Amino acid sequence: MMAKFAFHPCGNFNETYERELTIFETDFGRLSMIVGLILLFGVVPFISDAYILYILNTIGIYAIAAIGLNLLIGYTGQISLGHGAFFGVGAYAAAILATKASAPFIVAVPAAGFIAALVGMIFGIPSIRLKHLYLTIATLASQFILEYVFVQWDSLTGGAEGISVATANIFGIDLGSDRNFFYVIFISFVVMTWMAVNLIRTRYGRAFIAIRDNDQAAEGMGIPIFPYKLLSFAISSFYAGFAGALFAYYMMSITPEPFNLWLSIEYIAMIIIGGLGSIPGAIFGSIFIVTLNEILSNATQILMNLGTSMSAGITMAPLREFIYGLAIILFIIFEPKGLAELWRIVRSSFRLWPFSY
Repeated sequence: MMAKFAFHPCGNFNETYERELTIFETDFGRLSMIVGLILLFGVVPFISDAYILYILNTIGIYAIAAIGLNLLIGYTGQISLGHGAFFGVGAYAAAILATKASAPFIVAVPAAGFIAALVGMIFGIPSIRLKHLYLTIATLASQFILEYVFVQWDSLTGGAEGISVATANIFGIDLGSDRNFFYVIFISFVVMTWMAVNLIRTRYGRAFIAIRDNDQAAEGMGIPIFPYKLLSFAISSFYAGFAGALFAYYMMSITPEPFNLWLSIEYIAMIIIGGLGSIPGAIFGSIFIVTLNEILSNATQILMNLGTSMSAGITMAPLREFIYGLAIILFIIFEPKGLAELWRIVRSSFRLWPFSY
């Protein structure tokens, strides 16, 4: 018997836990996703020029890593300031596997994710004793330690000169163009997002949320706190390492400079502005931060190219940190649930139209 096409009902009529945990409440939601994927893969790459594709690819890579950080901070409540370094671990791991072990792209990328997950678990061990500010300081130490390794371990990382990565190919398809790499990035993005959404629906995801809300109560209910915290660090680092590996192949050359503390702060900004504890929030935050970066870079470049405004361009360059901080403060004050909450309000308005006014 064919299922009846269902729109959103005027109320909550869930009768089972499976119904409550479903990803799409209606067939209209599934149809919207299918249309969105068709537009993403069938239209966007062909109507975008090289610069737009570069921005979209950057958003896709950053969004994968931001989803991982949101699983750690937003869902498990474990604050980390080392996500940028784990992103770098994935990038270097993929580059080393590609250059020194001649590993193919399809092997090097997931392997880099697992290597980053192992490193993340090692630096997640202090979470057995530390919480809140103290855990933040411990993860900040991991950022500085890994930065030191990237620069000083010349025989492995190439030191300040970095590593050059050859153009990737998969199943004989050359990934040297932005359009071809777009498909790789966003297929990976869709799969990783699907995995994260389903993870939250499992007992592991519910355990993460219980630990975030009250770890003592969670332990009283029989949840082993430390193994789940380590698992959360591993999953988050896997996402960061996977994204870092894509970044290494996309840029085809990596040096230690991008994987600094500022990158970790950018990821924190993404999930705060997008919405803590929300998978769509991590995506919205990535779009916001990458777009803001491009706007500020272009504005600075324009001012620097004007001879009469040279000092203005130089002065504007450090303002990025100020604008980031201002954006975070404004969102915390006026919309603490981030862009994801604004999107929920917009969807609700359309759902109730024309009776919402």
